[in-house]
Amino acid sequence: MSDSLRDQLLGLGFKPAPVTEPPRKAARKGGPGGKGRPDAGARGGAHRGEGRRGDARGKGGRGPGAQSPGGRRQPEGDIDLAKAYAIRAQREKDERIRAEREKQEAARLRREAQAKLAALLEGKGLNADEAEHARHFEYGGKIKRIHVTPEQLRALNAGELGVVQLKGRYLLVTAAVLAEAEAVFPDAVALKVDPTAPAGDDPYADPKYQVPDDLVW
Repeated sequence: MSDSLRDQLLGLGFKPAPVTEPPRKAARKGGPGGKGRPDAGARGGAHRGEGRRGDARGKGGRGPGAQSPGGRRQPEGDIDLAKAYAIRAQREKDERIRAEREKQEAARLRREAQAKLAALLEGKGLNADEAEHARHFEYGGKIKRIHVTPEQLRALNAGELGVVQLKGRYLLVTAAVLAEAEAVFPDAVALKVDPTAPAGDDPYADPKYQVPDDLVW
């Protein structure tokens, strides 16, 4: 555009066009090769990415209602029920073990008591070969009997003698020996007569109530 035409346009009120400078290239930070620290936006994005990954790991953790290894979510109620069954099964197992131990201990004590009783009664039985009277008594829920002489029968009914069970046999012993046997092993006392007790407490003490010998029990 010539100066005359420019002057004319300026005279008419037109303004000259502004002169724009060419854009400058942004200076790179950092050392050679153009590598530098990421800007704040990049760092913020990285932190946000790490936060999302952390949340993903937290959601994937095991816990009530967490996913099982197969990928299915296990309900919390099923977990509690399984724990309750496991606790009950362990408690029942402990009770069985304790009951078995108590049973074994009771059997051991019984064997020891029977051994002491056998040693106590050795040579102290008063059973007579010539005994002809059958003295019946109740022992272990059944009717048992022991043969005695007339004198032994009177002493037995008076409480001066007693009967002890040892290894399937019934031994006639004195009242003193009966007391010692009762202290060692009470279950072995088969017949202990209280002379002060009413006659109805021991109906077999009276000979007229005796069961015939030929009757099988």
